[in-house]
Amino acid sequence: MKKVVIIEDNESLLISFKEIVNSSNEFAVIGAFSNCEDALLYCKTNEPDIVLIDIKLPGINGIEGVKRFHYQNPEAKSMVISVYEDSDYIFEALSAGAIGYLTKNTSPEELINALKQIKNGGSPMSGNIARKVIAYFQVPKYKELTVRENEVVKLLAKGKSYAMIAEDLSLSINTIKTHTRNIYEKLHISKREELIDKLGAL
Repeated sequence: MKKVVIIEDNESLLISFKEIVNSSNEFAVIGAFSNCEDALLYCKTNEPDIVLIDIKLPGINGIEGVKRFHYQNPEAKSMVISVYEDSDYIFEALSAGAIGYLTKNTSPEELINALKQIKNGGSPMSGNIARKVIAYFQVPKYKELTVRENEVVKLLAKGKSYAMIAEDLSLSINTIKTHTRNIYEKLHISKREELIDKLGAL
């Protein structure tokens, strides 16, 4: 029997998730919490196998919570279950250590199947989340660009600002602007819209 901890600040959803998980003979909820602080404290002495966690929570948010569980309970597998489908949330959660990402319109059967996938070493994702992950990695790489310039292209294509790209890549805004000018020159374009059109045509 795999031990599950759930963190969800919507009480009715918390109760619903708990009932769904407990309806399976392979999983049992050992703790249900409305915030990360109480869950982390509980899990110091009660080792979960799987942590189901929302993103928007009071106090410590879900992404920071995933990081802390990853550090405190390294054997536990965290899976986000959220209403948010933004690419940034998805990649922040996965980068923090989440093993999967489901949307809250997931059916009871899909939730149980996702838990079984985790149990068997998989990384479950809702279909629309998986498509976004695939699309992110399918942004083409240009042979005429450097590795760093291709990284910048990928982030420009996501609609990120120079400041956001600079933060993501730990570079200065001026360096990002220089990379962007080089990209435009090499690809014979003059603005971001042309870059997005170029990517869409491939």
